[in-house]
Amino acid sequence: MQTPNLPAIRTLRPAWNKGRIVGQKRPLKPKHVWAIRVRLELAENHRDLALFNMAIDTKLRGCDLVRMKVVDVMASGQIRERASVLQSKTQKPVRFEISEGTRASVAKWMEDPLMVGSEYLWPGRFHERLYISTRQYARIVRDWVSSIGLEVTAYGTHSMRRTKVTQIYKKTGNLRAVQLLLGHTKMDSTVRYLGVELEDALAISEATEI
Repeated sequence: MQTPNLPAIRTLRPAWNKGRIVGQKRPLKPKHVWAIRVRLELAENHRDLALFNMAIDTKLRGCDLVRMKVVDVMASGQIRERASVLQSKTQKPVRFEISEGTRASVAKWMEDPLMVGSEYLWPGRFHERLYISTRQYARIVRDWVSSIGLEVTAYGTHSMRRTKVTQIYKKTGNLRAVQLLLGHTKMDSTVRYLGVELEDALAISEATEI
């Protein structure tokens, strides 16, 4: 007599995301951006201020941001107004602007002793690591968010990437521009990334007269 194959009994484990906010991380609002900047300036935290400003301007994924090199943003001793890096995910270059405030903060950071002879913009504090890790960057972002009283689980490294493009889309409704700035190959990716819904599309349509 054959013994029937009974389903395996597994121990019930609590869900990994129990009690956490999952899904897309929220972009920072302009008031949040300025609040974080002011705190970093008051603390004279030149590395974090430059990193924060560059994260907002470049709109890069964390893995690409931490790997940025000095030569990516500097030429002839000056910080570039525009630059580009090769995205690790798509292996395609993406261009970005570097605002005046960001250029000033990066220039100040370049004067730090830690930057002497460094190939990377955000060098690691240990010799075996050439630049900060994405995990360390995530911890830094959590510190920024918590410093102004925001819920840390609602924000993350992608909040930095989404912050500026969200404002661009709200002001212009130009998805193509956002797609280029994010370095997306497909418009569908940009639509999902921004969380664009039918109501947004209808609002744009209603505001357009021909």
